Amino acid sequence: MTYRVLVTDDVDPEGLALLAAEPELLVDEVPTLPKDELLQRIGDYDAIVGRSATKISAELLHAAKKLRVVGRAGVGVDNIALDVATDLGVAIINAPAGNTVAVAELFFGTVIGLLRQLPAAAQSMTSGKWDRAQFMGRELKGKTLGIVGLGRIGSEVALRAHAFGMTVVAFDPYIADERFTALRVRRAPSLDTLIAESNVLTMHVPLNDETRGMIGKRELGRLPNRSVVVNMARGGIVEETALLAALEADQLRGAVLDVFTAEPLAADSPLRTAPNLLLTPHLGANTVEAQRNVSRDVCLAVRDALLHNDLSKSINVAGGTGEWGDLQAAMLVARRAAAVARAVLADQGMRAVRRLALRIGPDLAHGAGPLLAAAAAGVLEGVIESDRLNLINARSLAEARGLELSVGESSELGPRGIEVALAGGMQQLAVAGAAPDGSTPRLTRIGSFHVDVNPKQTLLILTNHDVPGVIGRVGTLLGERRVNIAEYHQARLAQGGDALAAISVDGTVSEETRRALLELPDVITASVAHFRSE
Repeated sequence: MTYRVLVTDDVDPEGLALLAAEPELLVDEVPTLPKDELLQRIGDYDAIVGRSATKISAELLHAAKKLRVVGRAGVGVDNIALDVATDLGVAIINAPAGNTVAVAELFFGTVIGLLRQLPAAAQSMTSGKWDRAQFMGRELKGKTLGIVGLGRIGSEVALRAHAFGMTVVAFDPYIADERFTALRVRRAPSLDTLIAESNVLTMHVPLNDETRGMIGKRELGRLPNRSVVVNMARGGIVEETALLAALEADQLRGAVLDVFTAEPLAADSPLRTAPNLLLTPHLGANTVEAQRNVSRDVCLAVRDALLHNDLSKSINVAGGTGEWGDLQAAMLVARRAAAVARAVLADQGMRAVRRLALRIGPDLAHGAGPLLAAAAAGVLEGVIESDRLNLINARSLAEARGLELSVGESSELGPRGIEVALAGGMQQLAVAGAAPDGSTPRLTRIGSFHVDVNPKQTLLILTNHDVPGVIGRVGTLLGERRVNIAEYHQARLAQGGDALAAISVDGTVSEETRRALLELPDVITASVAHFRSE
């Protein structure tokens, strides 16, 4: 199968070469397109790769009928309608690690430049002056660096701050104490506590409802006198009007802004003439090395998503860590176990599944999110009209239909065991399976019956009286209708009671054939689960 990839915004060629090397990928490189032209073209593409200049709007996503992947060669996804993409099943992939060092180095370059008045000193020299005494600077040594957000970039800044002899304190409620200890960073119990002791305050957090405007007039007023404020994360985290007022009142020693609420910064913005404010035009990731890194990272992830359905780097697949390949077999078992349970319950008269409870073995706990998404997709297959049902949108689609989802770990299932239990009203059914390392995925239990079958294209689930001749009659009927049996597993709870057959067959089984099976002597129920190819 061939996939078309549209590349905009001057993505580094080293990453694009990884896409172009694949015969199945047709890559079109174009300049940043105007909105209307992009809307006209996007319907032909399976993926788009770009930077921040191309806006992936809701309108664009709805027009992109074939789109499976959006690759952002950088960290931020502010230019992407993430919620819409998730609803449509479009994977959003960014490159969160490639620019880490570039931003950390820019932080120290600009802060040292500000404290040593390097821009003004350089300008003075180029104008023919020698005003050495005018440019008395300050050192970083002995100062307290306050970091809001101790993630990738915040951690790199902290590591380098120690080399300058700084005391490092950080506020991040989402980072474990062990990480603070490893980085030799003291944890601030609150943002206010951090601000009150920071000689240099820097933000390394995403822009969201929690962080928008988090450094405003009140926070700036709590900083020690003559502090420095730095924002290299996202415009809008620091209130620009409040910062401008603090600078004009000589409350701060200075500030550094690499990001702005509106970009590019207006030519007549008052920030351009503010005292002791060092401005840079969003240069955080603007190094040759960083652009090469983010290009390689995102292009590799887009390639793997298109060719191998590897969505491990997608930011809108909830949960999951580690390598995706480790979960592929388990996700197949979860999805097909759910599809089997849904099919059996539907034939028992339950049309609306209300609850899905997933249990997984301890070796699969790292993949709880993707496995729950896979199970949700199995419930929805053939139920909803969506040609984009996948791991990206399965959970949101299921929850929108009122389906309660839960996941838990259970050692009783074995290291890589999986159980999907569906319920609605008074009816419920659990189907279990396993995905052992290096072995074929199997379904191992349907309700109370223990089976051992590989769910391939279609699975027939029959219940019957445990009497001689049933297997022969079923096999003969399927043979007459040219349905090829791949595996036939018969299970029973006690001799002479009811039995269950799990029959894996090639191709499809028609409704007519299912009804014919029900007419056979001693057959009680017949359910068919058709599995969508992965």
